[in-house]
Amino acid sequence: MKIFKILFSIFSLVLISCGGVQKITVKDGKFLKGNKPYYFVGANYWYGPLIAASNIGDRERLIKELDLMDSLGIDNLRILVGAEGGNEDFQVKPALQPEQGKYNQDLLNGLDFLLAEMAKRKMYAVLYLNNNWIWSGGMSAYLNWNGYGEVANPFLEKYSWPDYFEYTQQFHTCTPCREAFKDHIRFILGRTNSYNGKKYTEDNTIMSWQVANEPRIFTEEDREPFKDWLNEVVSILEELDPDTLISTGAEGKASYLQEIDTYKILHENPDIDYLTMHMWPKNWQWYSPENEVETLKISIDNASNYIDEHIEVAKELKKPIVISEFGFPRAKESLSPEAAVENRDDFYEALFSELKESFESENVLAGLNFWGFGGFAKTNPATGKWKEGDDFSADPPQEPQGLNTVFASDLSTLQLIYNYNQILNPEALED
Repeated sequence: MKIFKILFSIFSLVLISCGGVQKITVKDGKFLKGNKPYYFVGANYWYGPLIAASNIGDRERLIKELDLMDSLGIDNLRILVGAEGGNEDFQVKPALQPEQGKYNQDLLNGLDFLLAEMAKRKMYAVLYLNNNWIWSGGMSAYLNWNGYGEVANPFLEKYSWPDYFEYTQQFHTCTPCREAFKDHIRFILGRTNSYNGKKYTEDNTIMSWQVANEPRIFTEEDREPFKDWLNEVVSILEELDPDTLISTGAEGKASYLQEIDTYKILHENPDIDYLTMHMWPKNWQWYSPENEVETLKISIDNASNYIDEHIEVAKELKKPIVISEFGFPRAKESLSPEAAVENRDDFYEALFSELKESFESENVLAGLNFWGFGGFAKTNPATGKWKEGDDFSADPPQEPQGLNTVFASDLSTLQLIYNYNQILNPEALED
């Protein structure tokens, strides 16, 4: 099947744009849009299909947010296809799959509408199909559906995060779970957009199918089951849609017991077209709001080292790499949209500069998606809590709302994004 991607890449070199969305391909360790290198500052916009839904959504807000991102040159959005279950207070709801194999038609309509609107703006979607984490159901929901008992929910006092890890790693050896997920993949990839009539597998707006959000090896005994499962999913994606890029959604070595060699081995699969890494300075204990000045510098230094380590792997594999998720809090971890973002801007600029350097040297670091764009969301800074019916923001429902969110009112951050996209991706601004 890989031959189809090679042929399409060759075809793209002679492609003349007719005003539509040009397919993103990979050649010699670089993304190409048509016959030009493609580098980008993009965003995580996981909730897009939810606010795009015709009944429960807010399409007026969606259009405003897409237009704002378009004006900043943001043309690459990383999006959750949909949640599973949705039974816990802090989980995304409504879920796309409230029960295994049963779908919320309003949310499917929302995904269609979002992709159709993105196509009008020549934007690209990276669609992730599962989640390692409980906030959208993900792998733990499949286990619960298939007889593995109550999810070891770490947000309940009786369970810890190690309990959740032990529970969730069973997904990789759960045959009915794996089969159900493959059925889900077949269902989504077999869809035709109800707004523009395009088959998902023929829609250039979909840049990449991503296996999952942060799929992880949890323990030594999970190594081989994880590898077998990952290759199985990549294989079915390649079989069903050989012309669309495939990525894993990995955090980098943080997904694989902090082993860079394991990261490399898992991404040697020729059907994985590009690499990903994530970066969370606060969660990884690089950054502390109690000592912002010193730990900001530590965060930037550690981020640079982490990037360099993964760039070396990408070079060896001759594949592009994207920092597809990173977040940074406001001053003193404030949830208020009015709180200072100078530290965040400094961290963002450090990563943007790494990308600019790669762009200037035509290196393999090809893009990044900050976490995340909250646009015009209204949150409650006093409590930070999310409840059903509240606006979706970039922060998942179980996390303090506004913590890592870039709002439409964060003018200095938006200006920074615009400035770098002027350099990296001027076509997105011209469009």
